[in-house]
Amino acid sequence: MHSECLTGDVFHSSRCDCGEQLEETIQKMGEQGGILLYLRQEGRGIGLYNKLDAYELQSQGMNTYEANNHLGFPDDLRSFEDAADMLKALDVTTIRLITNNPKKIKEIQDHGIQLEAVIGTQAHLKDGNKLYLKAKVSHGKHKLSID
Repeated sequence: MHSECLTGDVFHSSRCDCGEQLEETIQKMGEQGGILLYLRQEGRGIGLYNKLDAYELQSQGMNTYEANNHLGFPDDLRSFEDAADMLKALDVTTIRLITNNPKKIKEIQDHGIQLEAVIGTQAHLKDGNKLYLKAKVSHGKHKLSID
């Protein structure tokens, strides 16, 4: 499951690691097989225009969560219920999930999908995204090693 990130997936934004995570996952799936669900949930569910406003706030020193909160949004508006429903429609009830996100793990299980394994992605550190990755670890509790 990959949540859409136009700035990262298409333009390889230096603010995030989304495009690199997607590429890493596609490479793993090319070797091992799998199903990619590309979820239209830009900016943790706040949409592209709000995400661009959040980028401006990040340029002023806020982290990704603080910026979303400042705009009046919770930390993460995404739901993974549709992803679970898609998997069930494909008669898939057990998966190996590629993620570092504990919310994604919990929600997919809460919606009836069993996890055979959880496989983390690498931390794709680059100029401009270290604070973003640190916020994902400290605030979002993502399982990433960034040091």
